[in-house]
Amino acid sequence: MSCWETIADYGLRSLGIGERLLPRSDFTLCQQVVLIGSGMIWNIYFGVLALVTGFALATAVAVGKAQSNPLIRKPSEWFIFLFRGSPLFIQFFFAYFAFLSLKSAYPFFDPFTSAWLGATIVLFLNTAAYSGEIFYGALLSVPKGDTEAADAYGFSGWRKFRRITWPTMLRLAWPAYTNEAIFLFHATALVFVSGFPARQQKGDALYYASYFADKTFNPFVPYPILAGYFILLTLVVISIFGVVNRRLNRHLPQERRTRPRFRAATLMR
Repeated sequence: MSCWETIADYGLRSLGIGERLLPRSDFTLCQQVVLIGSGMIWNIYFGVLALVTGFALATAVAVGKAQSNPLIRKPSEWFIFLFRGSPLFIQFFFAYFAFLSLKSAYPFFDPFTSAWLGATIVLFLNTAAYSGEIFYGALLSVPKGDTEAADAYGFSGWRKFRRITWPTMLRLAWPAYTNEAIFLFHATALVFVSGFPARQQKGDALYYASYFADKTFNPFVPYPILAGYFILLTLVVISIFGVVNRRLNRHLPQERRTRPRFRAATLMR
């Protein structure tokens, strides 16, 4: 089988398109690269969806934690504490069995036991908690002069937050938020090794890398391939967030613009 045939047969294998059976013997480098790359579709799906939805909740949580009213502040504080205080692996595990228990009583929860929805909800809540704390710190760092100038121009309420406070908060938080986005994509590798099962072999990149490592008894080929894909994904995230960062800081002199810096993070937070 040529490499082009392998791409045609297994390029979308993680989505259930193409050959149903995985290779059983005589594994080629092309097969490993293609199948692990196919699994990256799920990692990108989990990361993008959780990041986009978590951004809105993170902003709400940060604003809630900054409020003086304890009825608003306390739920935000406990939400952040709960998801930052427990390992992501354990969150996947308990979420799956919680959805499984609800499914037995309420059929409505059947889709929640699938990774495409259940795992995405866990990642969404987890990144919202971490990002909410980042945004909260940035919110407290908004220069007082900016808000006083907004008051002087007659800005108040939602208009003041949308035009002055929120953009400044994002500008201050963006380098740290970039690191959180990178970690989130790395954390997607935990989905199919925690609680949520890979159905019909429709797994992510780590699922296929583990498959080849088990079959060949040689982890030094599939796992470096997996690492290479994640490094490429990290470069894409850094590039996209760098564009946004330049947009947020376009009004500042070149020497005062902050640049996102990648910091290594462990999967267990």
